[in-house]
Amino acid sequence: MSLFRNAASLAAAGLAAVALTVVPTGSAGAVDPDEYVALGDSYSAGNGAFSNNLGSCFRNTYAYPYLVAQQRANTDLTFVACGGAVTGDVIEKQVPSLSAATDFVTITIGGNDVGFANVIFNCADSWSFNCQNAVNQMKAKITDELPAKLDATYNAIKAKSPNAKVVVLGYSRMFGKSLSCAGANGITAQEATWANEAADLLDATIGARVAAAGSNFVYKSSVQSWAGHEVCTREPWLNGKSWSVADMYHPTRTGYAKGYVPAVRSVIG
Repeated sequence: MSLFRNAASLAAAGLAAVALTVVPTGSAGAVDPDEYVALGDSYSAGNGAFSNNLGSCFRNTYAYPYLVAQQRANTDLTFVACGGAVTGDVIEKQVPSLSAATDFVTITIGGNDVGFANVIFNCADSWSFNCQNAVNQMKAKITDELPAKLDATYNAIKAKSPNAKVVVLGYSRMFGKSLSCAGANGITAQEATWANEAADLLDATIGARVAAAGSNFVYKSSVQSWAGHEVCTREPWLNGKSWSVADMYHPTRTGYAKGYVPAVRSVIG
């Protein structure tokens, strides 16, 4: 997801991928590397880490794709996830990076398609008064529009990389049980409850479409695995309200390292 889907982020979505290969010392050339392609939106690019050190699209070295590739010996990463991406961007601009030789694919997608940014602006900012309507609009898009968009995206991935194991990662709830810092984040307890309801519906919808995509696709929900690490918790894996709008309500560096990396590695090793 991204809190801004503006012209700059859209232009960045078409920029060249970041490539990284990690090969064990002394074994270079002995074994073909695992081909890993990271697709998706800002939750895959690395928004929330307050870094753009890979040059475009908010991609950075704190994002889970980079960390996974660093941890896995002999792994060749093609990193094309981009802040602001919607399903159409993945199909048109990112899927072409895949091939029959691709071994692993990871992706977060769907949040921008259903108006996550609109919910943030209308629920998590003290000047907004339309939270419930924004959440209802998001729910309607999740129910009425998102399933077909996800199906099209997963079908495009399958067609281009039929041999790949695809790990689809979910979005967590923004808030947990404790709302002690809700006021500082410009949100009321009721608004937090509405936002979490939308997150649960998004989680269930993505999970259902991944299950329908076939055995090569695995869904790793973040709703339960990130429980206790939402905004307002002792060790949050999500940023709350911030001076950097592009990083608000995105994973922290710890969230990428402790939340998403183990989820991916539980599937691809």
